[in-house]
Amino acid sequence: MAVYFASLFGSASIGVYSLATEKMVVIPKFISVKKAERIGSWLKVKLIHTTIGGSILVGALACANSNGILLPHFVRDEEVDAIKAIFDGDITIMETKKTAFGNMVLANDYGAVVDPRLKASEVKQISDTLGVEAVPGEIAQLPYVGSLAVATNKGVLAHPLLKDSERKLLEDVLKVPVDVCTVNCGIPYVGTGLIGNSHAAIVGSLTTGPEMFIIGHALGVVEEDG
Repeated sequence: MAVYFASLFGSASIGVYSLATEKMVVIPKFISVKKAERIGSWLKVKLIHTTIGGSILVGALACANSNGILLPHFVRDEEVDAIKAIFDGDITIMETKKTAFGNMVLANDYGAVVDPRLKASEVKQISDTLGVEAVPGEIAQLPYVGSLAVATNKGVLAHPLLKDSERKLLEDVLKVPVDVCTVNCGIPYVGTGLIGNSHAAIVGSLTTGPEMFIIGHALGVVEEDG
């Protein structure tokens, strides 16, 4: 178990471009197979090598846990097929103008916290697909919870300005301990620069040693030298 450095498309914002769960990692097909497979091996999961709606912004557009995955309405048939070939959970294409479900939903296998601006019908779809309770909430008094935190089955790492009431909600819904930190040398939008699961955390290449230390402990993984 470890914390690893990575960049995608020359960017440290790896959480914008990729999505990880306990069972899979989704990485855009424009990343080399070798690099994508290496990330999959770090996380000890199967690799899904695809774009979402032709976009490389996989982590911003899609959200998943072990039970299901939420996709925007413009996802392509061949991309859904690529996901189905690897992932046996529920696949829901959200028929709404909203598209950035990776930014709007923070989920692990125990619960989900969602953007409070979502409609009740959308929240129910999210809950049904992910197989967990979905509860509206904010982080640092901001609604786009998926970009403000990362949740695994061992812990949550959130924006440093997390309020006490928000922390309690995260802990109650996601059922794991919550800590706060930044990524990529001071970026508070944790979800943009970090992916992880119970096996490993992968951080953007600009992340500092002190940040890696906090991330490793918050997500229950052990930092590796190098």
